[in-house]
Amino acid sequence: MSVTLLGPTGHEKGDRERNGGKRSRRPALLGLALGILIVVGGCQARIDQRGNKPDEDQVVQITPGVDDKNRVAELLGYPSTISTFSDKTWYYISKRTKTIAFLTPDLLEQEVLQIHFDDQGIVQNMKVYTEKDGQQIAYVDRVTPTPGNELTLMQQLLGNLGKFNSDKFKKVGVPGS
Repeated sequence: MSVTLLGPTGHEKGDRERNGGKRSRRPALLGLALGILIVVGGCQARIDQRGNKPDEDQVVQITPGVDDKNRVAELLGYPSTISTFSDKTWYYISKRTKTIAFLTPDLLEQEVLQIHFDDQGIVQNMKVYTEKDGQQIAYVDRVTPTPGNELTLMQQLLGNLGKFNSDKFKKVGVPGS
């Protein structure tokens, strides 16, 4: 059995009237829950795949000493990059990272497939390098000095005051003067 409370106008009493004139907490709690869902949803991890990761089933079909560049391109597609000094080495570079919100991405997997060809374009050998084979490079963060002075904003704004010769701005040779 349920009892419905009617207000002075004959309508159902609202939350405020039932709670003695106090506001209900329900909208505030729903708003808080929605806010938490939005924040947590924004922190979901994103997996990114970059580069050309050849399918292993296709890589094993390449036979050193038999297959040429055309066959490799047919199976794997064209490489991510070719050797700088000659076109005898092809590199297929791939990397998978996991990023959460604005944090630095975490490396999940990194592979480089190197295929070396002879002078006739026939595959000589293939090697796979992973992140364990890589080396960290120490970057030099020196700054190249430039000639001149470092000026503040006020020095730049006020620096030209008094540098102009007022004689140059006199009306000389202007018709009608």
